[in-house]
Amino acid sequence: MKKLFLILCVFLGMTAQAQDKETMVLLKTNQGDITVKLYNDTPKHRDNFIKLVNEGWFNGSPFHRVINKFMIQGGQNADGRVDPGYTIPAEIKPNHYHFKGALAAARMADQVNPKKNSSGSQFYIVQGDVYTAQKLERFRDYYGKTFTKEMVDVYTTLGGTPHLDGDYTVFGEVVEGLEIVDKIAAVQTGYMDVPVEPVVIITAEILNK
Repeated sequence: MKKLFLILCVFLGMTAQAQDKETMVLLKTNQGDITVKLYNDTPKHRDNFIKLVNEGWFNGSPFHRVINKFMIQGGQNADGRVDPGYTIPAEIKPNHYHFKGALAAARMADQVNPKKNSSGSQFYIVQGDVYTAQKLERFRDYYGKTFTKEMVDVYTTLGGTPHLDGDYTVFGEVVEGLEIVDKIAAVQTGYMDVPVEPVVIITAEILNK
């Protein structure tokens, strides 16, 4: 009986670990590699991103909108399709915010998208900037944002884009390659913030299948 109980405990522990394991995705770009992890508490966005990676949607896909001190945006297909033709219900969580390296879903504006549904494939990675506590207070008053002590500490040291909090679904974060995000954000851009020299995701792959 004790042996059976021990086996059961080990099995349950392994099951819990499997459920807690976060999916890692490697984005190999022509500027270097970026590894992101996908949060388990935004399952619709996680599962959709995994599906697109497995389908090869992001292979050859450009970062088509790049703004230094703000973010780098990608997600359209290499053949020019902007998205796969569907949206994803918002999964906006107060514990996920726009610190530097956050992975979030782009979307249409509130005027045509009051539920804040996300694009089926468009995403952005936050670069942002470092803010003073005083500026965060002004953001709080102007945008009606709420910042915890942890968020204030992060935004005043690592940085991010705090004015986006609560309006877009953050569903992952960069775990390796923040310097590549900085490198991409610094490229020369032209009309509509499109890089003059293409910045491309060569391949995207799941690291821990």
